[in-house]
Amino acid sequence: MSTEFDVIVIGAGPGGYVCAIRAAQLGMKVACIEKRETLGGTCLNIGCIPSKALLQSSENFTEAAHGFAAHGIMLEGVTLDLARMQTRKTEVVTANVRGIEFLFKKNNVTWLKGAAKILGEGQVSVDDTTYHGKSIVIATGSESTPLAGIQVDEDRIVTSTGALDFPAVPGHLVVIGAGVIGLELGSVWRRLGARVTVIEYLDRIVPGIDAEIATAFQRVLTKQGIVFKLGQKVTGATLTDAGVTLTMEPAKGGTATTLEADRVLLAIGRRPHTEGLGLAAAGIATDARGRVVTDAHFATNVPGIYAIGDVIAGPMLAHKAEDEGVALAEMLAGQKPHINYDAIPSVIYTWPEVAAVGATEEDLKAGGVAYTVGKFPFTANGRARAMGSIEGFVKILADAQTDRLLGAHILGPDAGGLIAECVTALEFGASAEDIARICHAHPTLSEAVKEAALAVEGRALHI
Repeated sequence: MSTEFDVIVIGAGPGGYVCAIRAAQLGMKVACIEKRETLGGTCLNIGCIPSKALLQSSENFTEAAHGFAAHGIMLEGVTLDLARMQTRKTEVVTANVRGIEFLFKKNNVTWLKGAAKILGEGQVSVDDTTYHGKSIVIATGSESTPLAGIQVDEDRIVTSTGALDFPAVPGHLVVIGAGVIGLELGSVWRRLGARVTVIEYLDRIVPGIDAEIATAFQRVLTKQGIVFKLGQKVTGATLTDAGVTLTMEPAKGGTATTLEADRVLLAIGRRPHTEGLGLAAAGIATDARGRVVTDAHFATNVPGIYAIGDVIAGPMLAHKAEDEGVALAEMLAGQKPHINYDAIPSVIYTWPEVAAVGATEEDLKAGGVAYTVGKFPFTANGRARAMGSIEGFVKILADAQTDRLLGAHILGPDAGGLIAECVTALEFGASAEDIARICHAHPTLSEAVKEAALAVEGRALHI
């Protein structure tokens, strides 16, 4: 096997494998280093894909057990086969990771199996072999952030990895952190029968999401049976014969209390995963949060070494990493791609879903931007009513003077799909009126987006 490459990508997650494939498409000789037994990184193996498989399965279970009767479909004795559900999850993951292997072969990307260590400019070692690349790309992703006083064992105290593989539904699952991962996985196990309590240090859930959406979202999840303890700091966890005893105290100070759980999910965020890469020895600069420092072209301070995805600044999202991987490959080929970081959507895959792109009301207020708001509830949308999914609303934010779209926020059915229209509009500088004047098929959920855009000027038609 050759040890000389045009591009060597370290990490085969969404950013890394996409970067490798795009670089190969552009005629470069490419290798991708991955120490995991399968390609796809955290996302495909123990993140996005398996969690969505469980979210779908648990949603189906809830509908079969409680939702079908309203449609005249009467089922009796609905039971859970968790082992089969877990097997299906594994089948979904396997199909996806094998798909990446196929794409590597199709595009002549060499998979170097093992752990990478950067030796310096243009040199990377994998086990005992040194490889040379004109360009080296760090795409090693992220890992669960630890919390002082909480010792993860991936059995009773778990990260998202362990929470995907519980052998039985916990009696009481306590989630530390009211962010995306905690709420998605908390929703899975609540639907399957667990009592779920979410503890959050802040006085609100999903920080970074528009506050009005977050408040409504919390009401929906509370209605579904999830209990929230906000403004609480977890200070310790003790394993007992019965499970785990958590100690917590008010974030602003006060009397400590305890909470008993069968299992605990630690989900307070993620941090860059760079252990063992040899960044310091290679002279590659990192910031105070451990992220690799890059310029606008993803270049580190060491010539020929680049970084993308979760290891650099910006939202830790698979699609952000993919776009960066494509952009970097094209830059290395001499092209001039561009990423608009203001037009990167985010989605929470609970049900209903939450999706957002662009500025929140809080962002606009803090920036002193004059804006107008248009909102439309799914209760007034014919398709949502027919589906029986009427919770939530669409919220459009537009510039008060120019009507240019500044942000869009959706709580409701298929919000992750509906947000794409708003992403496109934001990317191309469209106005709220542009969205309002586009013909939307009837009856569809997308009509709620149009109505919210109409509402920016106070002329929604169906409310």
